[in-house]
Amino acid sequence: MTAPLRSAVLALDVGTSSCRASLYDLQGRPVAGRASRIPYTPHVTPDGGGELDPHLLLDQVCAAIERVLTQDPLEEIVAVATDTFWHSLIGVDDAGEPVTPVFLWLDARSRGEVAGLRQRLDEHAVHARTGCVLHWTYWPAKLTWLRRTRPHVFKRAQRWMSFGELLLEQLTGEPRLSLSMASGTGLLDVHSGDWDAEVLDVVGIDRERLGRIVPLKEAATTRRWPALSGVPWLPAVGDGACSNLGAGCASADRFAVMIGTSGAERVVWSPPDPFEVPWGAWCYRIDRRRVVLGGALNDGGSLMEWLRGALHLPALAVAEEEVAAMEPDSHGLTVLPFWAGERSPGWADDARGAIVGLRLHSQPVEIQRACMEAVALRFGEVDQILLQAMPNAREVVATGGALLHSPTWMQILADVLDRPVLASAEPEASSRGASLLALETLGLLELPMEELQPDVTRRFEPRPEHTRRYRAAAERQRHVYDALVFS
Repeated sequence: MTAPLRSAVLALDVGTSSCRASLYDLQGRPVAGRASRIPYTPHVTPDGGGELDPHLLLDQVCAAIERVLTQDPLEEIVAVATDTFWHSLIGVDDAGEPVTPVFLWLDARSRGEVAGLRQRLDEHAVHARTGCVLHWTYWPAKLTWLRRTRPHVFKRAQRWMSFGELLLEQLTGEPRLSLSMASGTGLLDVHSGDWDAEVLDVVGIDRERLGRIVPLKEAATTRRWPALSGVPWLPAVGDGACSNLGAGCASADRFAVMIGTSGAERVVWSPPDPFEVPWGAWCYRIDRRRVVLGGALNDGGSLMEWLRGALHLPALAVAEEEVAAMEPDSHGLTVLPFWAGERSPGWADDARGAIVGLRLHSQPVEIQRACMEAVALRFGEVDQILLQAMPNAREVVATGGALLHSPTWMQILADVLDRPVLASAEPEASSRGASLLALETLGLLELPMEELQPDVTRRFEPRPEHTRRYRAAAERQRHVYDALVFS
């Protein structure tokens, strides 16, 4: 007799440097051996561009799906859940075919448009409504730049969407946009859940050229794979939101810090109506009930990779022992970790990376330690903003491959934040979070999301003497920031 199939969710995680397809059971546990990851590298340009080829990315996601589906079918898939990078922008024609690359969150070529937007819009009022500042990360600057520099492409694009929308429409034929993805554009009023009329008017975009926002339960289906026929395929959700949910950080008393390619500190909140977004932070939606409040850094693991290539350093895992042996802030260096520009908390349009204090005796490993500390110090700035809104946060859960692979970095973070940092045991928090959100949406999750506790492997307690040293280092970093970024 054939054993009954086990129910599972197919989770798709589309990130900046890889896509992943994996199966999770109805308790949100990964199904062993049922995952596939395909790495890739964004195309970056000297003028600040950051792109992916939409056709190639679609093929790569489909290839990851097929690798999972062609394995021996021991599971019945009950839902397809997708999380993708926030802020991506694609223009499509009348037939729904891309006419632009995928412009990523790191594409800074629209930085020259921000000053003009600030002249026409009250930035603080826009931030209060949309949860987004006027910055090249978001759609207002990118759309204004495209209209000015590529008018033929701007005119040809009949609709503008994120990659998550393109993926769903290409594979199901149904256009669907979640509130979560819409909230990461900088065009949405996060309070009303509708497009912001003033920002649309200034940018010159009609709402008809944007997606139709639907609740997560309004799923589509695909016929491309028999195993997915009739299976609800939910609209894509922002990867950062899913990362918090997957790490067991679904309530306001626990923050999550992620360092992968980039970095972010986030907290999930079910706010009253109305609510205020603290200046310096961003606020995006998970759904109508919950928001995710946080700050993001463009440089995280990507900076460590740059150092490894430029300074011929060994990988962080190899250098860990030597880095760990150094005393806090003992290198005499002050670093602004803005190799890819700045987002939170200052949102400077054209910030550049800097290493100040180099001497003939400075060693590559000291630069590496200084950069790790500098990233942690920027999180310290973000943390203070989030604590103003969420003062009862007890601890911080560490996620993301770059951070989880470095106990030294997690200890530095605990010392800077002056709060315990818990190393998450979940290696793929975004994928797990997407699966949990799908289960919740379909009424299949046994416990309320807020009651799910983080699974952790280690706890890092702050050390008072190190915290005092890092406070002095943070003050020094602020002085260098003021001198170099706003000089």
